[in-house]
This record gives sequence, C-alpha cells and structure tokens, in this order.
Amino acid sequence: MSELSAAINNQLVLSALGEDKPGLVNELSRSVLNSGCSILDSRMAVLGGNFALLLQVAGNWNNIAKLENQITTLESDLGLTITSQRTSLQASDTDLLPYGIDVVALDQPGIVHNLAKFLSQRQINIQEMVTSSYPAAHSGTPMFSVHMTVDIPASTQISALREEFMELCDQLNLDAVIEPAKT
Repeated sequence: MSELSAAINNQLVLSALGEDKPGLVNELSRSVLNSGCSILDSRMAVLGGNFALLLQVAGNWNNIAKLENQITTLESDLGLTITSQRTSLQASDTDLLPYGIDVVALDQPGIVHNLAKFLSQRQINIQEMVTSSYPAAHSGTPMFSVHMTVDIPASTQISALREEFMELCDQLNLDAVIEPAKT
C-alpha cells in the first residue's frame, strides 16, 4: 500500500459550531495543515449568527491523532464546540444512480420531512441537502428551496419514481425537478 493510499484510509470528520467571527476557517485549516493532514471535503455556513463547519480530513495515523489532540485547545481558543469521528474512504456503489432534486415552494412546515419520508420509503439515500428560506421577489412572500443530491438504486424504474414524486409534489403544492446529477 502506498503512503498516499494509507493516508487516504486514515480519515477524520470534524464538526464545529459556535458564534461566527472572522478567522475561524483560517485557524481550523491551519490546525489541519500543521498536523500534517489534508482537507478532502468540507461544508461551511453561517446560520443565524452561528458558524457551522464540517471537514473531512485525511492523513497518516499519527497526523490524525495529532489533530485529534488539538481539539480541546481549538475549542477553548476559538469558542467552538468541536466533535470528531474517525471514518474511512467510502466504497463507491456502482448500483446507485446519482440524481439531483430541486424544490421551490411557499414556505410551509414539513417540506423537508415529506421529501425525506418519500425517499426513505424507497431506499433512496440523501447524499447532500441544502435548504434556504427567502422572500419572493416583488411580493416578499416567504419562500423555501431545497436542493438534494440522492443515490437511486439502479433497479428503480426512474419513470415510475418520477411520476410518484411529481404526484407528491403536486399534493404538497411544491414546484420540483428530479434529474440525473451533473457530475
């Protein structure tokens, strides 16, 4: 096994949450770099006045341990709550088809739950989801949007799934599109 593949197999997922302030990404990414690890994937957002971050990092076993040992100091210095969990490279499943789902609607309770329930009942895994609330242009009406990337089992008849999904969206008064994910 090469040094690179060994490092990729040693991974850590960090989540950080706390009051937003300038420099948080700088300090967290510096800690990753100084520990000898690399960032593989990340998501960051400011939600309300809170900073939220997910980081997937890779490194050799010793470097991952070095980063883990910095967490308590980082929490104290940055005013964040940081959790970590060891993980490994996810094996790709060739029997899954990546699809994108986009939904826009008048803001109403239960949109995410109803979409997640529909997908879960069909063994469709949500890989990524981004939602946002915003006022409609001109009218200011509260709107809600959802973008999901999902993995659909290859055995699923897509036309039937699309029809069922659009029926659900019609019942819930949601404008929606489901299409193959752009890679």
